[in-house]
Amino acid sequence: MTAEKGSAFLLKVGNGAVPPVYATVAGLRTTQLSINGEAVVITSKDSGGWRELLSGAGVRSVSVAGSGVFTGSGAEARLKGNALSGLIDDYELSFESGERMRGRFLLTRLDYSGDFNGERSYTLALESSGTVTSS
Repeated sequence: MTAEKGSAFLLKVGNGAVPPVYATVAGLRTTQLSINGEAVVITSKDSGGWRELLSGAGVRSVSVAGSGVFTGSGAEARLKGNALSGLIDDYELSFESGERMRGRFLLTRLDYSGDFNGERSYTLALESSGTVTSS
């Protein structure tokens, strides 16, 4: 497996159409993806003192975090609208290898900040709602 550029890890938001057309959220400097799974413990007296887990059970989720410089793009405006209205929307994460992860996410956090002599920046957090697919 070859190393991949962090700059090629892109967050995209859908346009509300079916199927969605995705636009890159401009200005992202850092992006992080977490795939989470909740274990279902099925340990019993027959487990020999070792914990046993049930495969395929539990709740799975994907969390995405990012931060960057605000550019005023249409995709950023859509993010802000989603945050203000609490809407779940289509998002895509794409990687340099061509792999894509798509699903519906709720924007759970959108923070803006800025310095007197610097650019306006933002931080965001997304939580999956439903199936996230990888292709």
